[in-house]
Amino acid sequence: MSLPYDSPAAVDDEFATGRPLPHAVHDRWLRPYRPGPWRVAVAALALMLAAYLMFAAVIMVAASSVDGAVTCLVCAVVVIAATLRLLRTGVWLSGKGLRQVGFFGTVTVPWSKVAGVRTAQQPVKVLGLPRTVMGQALVITRKGGGPLRPMLTDHNADFLGRVEAFDIAADAIEGWSAELR
Repeated sequence: MSLPYDSPAAVDDEFATGRPLPHAVHDRWLRPYRPGPWRVAVAALALMLAAYLMFAAVIMVAASSVDGAVTCLVCAVVVIAATLRLLRTGVWLSGKGLRQVGFFGTVTVPWSKVAGVRTAQQPVKVLGLPRTVMGQALVITRKGGGPLRPMLTDHNADFLGRVEAFDIAADAIEGWSAELR
């Protein structure tokens, strides 16, 4: 009776056929790290607020208050859209380039325009608030231009309290940069 999984030798033979490895796909945008617990917690609370707003809209429709229901429904849609944008923020990579997605804007830099990607010790914001502390940031510099705003720091919503995850993500981004520049 055979086992339901392949042995390591069978897996090596499968990838020796010349098919690309799953992590070698460079034609779609992907984030080289998971959203952090702070970002996920804020998103969960915001979506719970949106659910309450939609429930309030249903109650207002039942009570014949259409204006209030529309207001609650519009607020719920705005909260959901803001939450989705919050979950999308960060650094995204592709074979085309590097994309920095912020809450209000996105900057895409082709790999040919990236001069360097490095980790630097500098003052960083804690959870995006005005307070700054000394920490690590991933600094991305463009050819013929200045550095991009550091979105990847060890004190942002994705990496606060997860220094190892920051190091892994920064190494992954630096690796993509060295490979595709």
